[in-house]
Amino acid sequence: MRAKSHIIALVGTLVFMLLLFLLLWVVYIDRPESREEEGIMVSFGDSDMGEGSMQESVVNAVQEVVTPPAPPQQPSSNDLLTQQTDESLVLAEQRRKEERKQQEEQERIRRQKEADEKARIEAERIAKEKAAAEERAKQQAAVEKAQKLMGGAFSSNVSSSSGSGNSQGNTMQGNPVGQGSSAGHSWSLRGRSLQGRLSTPKASGVQEGRVVVAIRVNAAGKVVSATQGVGTTISEKTTIQACIDASYKAVFSAGDNDVIGTITYKFMNK
Repeated sequence: MRAKSHIIALVGTLVFMLLLFLLLWVVYIDRPESREEEGIMVSFGDSDMGEGSMQESVVNAVQEVVTPPAPPQQPSSNDLLTQQTDESLVLAEQRRKEERKQQEEQERIRRQKEADEKARIEAERIAKEKAAAEERAKQQAAVEKAQKLMGGAFSSNVSSSSGSGNSQGNTMQGNPVGQGSSAGHSWSLRGRSLQGRLSTPKASGVQEGRVVVAIRVNAAGKVVSATQGVGTTISEKTTIQACIDASYKAVFSAGDNDVIGTITYKFMNK
């Protein structure tokens, strides 16, 4: 279409130039020149002869007028499709970036929650272990204090009996000092007295020595806890457990609150 327009414009220009040339030929070439007297030509600046050829000016003016301007280039469908495709790609990339950012934020929050939960569980475990250690330390300190208060009472009381549980009756039962011996064994419980006799541990063929059992007695006089105490010289686990089991059978006088004491079981080879 554009090539056809250029051809029509070129043909029109040539025809116009040919008609103009013929017109000039008739007007200027065929007109006879009038002869004037020769003289000296003086130019006062009002002559058009120095402005160049009139024919060239007219031709240039005609060319400038006849040449049509180039029509503006319209965007093609391919260009529009490409532009729309580029915009869609940019929007899709922005959405992907936002989704990745949201996923990263959610993952960070999840990891932070897990770390906080682990820290909380660990803190609770440490607190429980600390409390249990403090309780054990208090019980052990109370047992050691009770043993120090007894002094050498254990050895003197044990030496007054013979055998491994064949004593002639109970001694110092009901003593308000809170210590005494029974069936060849001794006990120490401040402010309490033994009710009845101490049970003999059911153990045979044991080593010679002693087993100290740390006990806790409630207000009713019953043993509520028993563990191996300081001063035990026998290492046999079965004998130690038999002494712990026997200590639970001991009954003491009632009191206002729980108290801590010891029962010492002595074994001698015959």
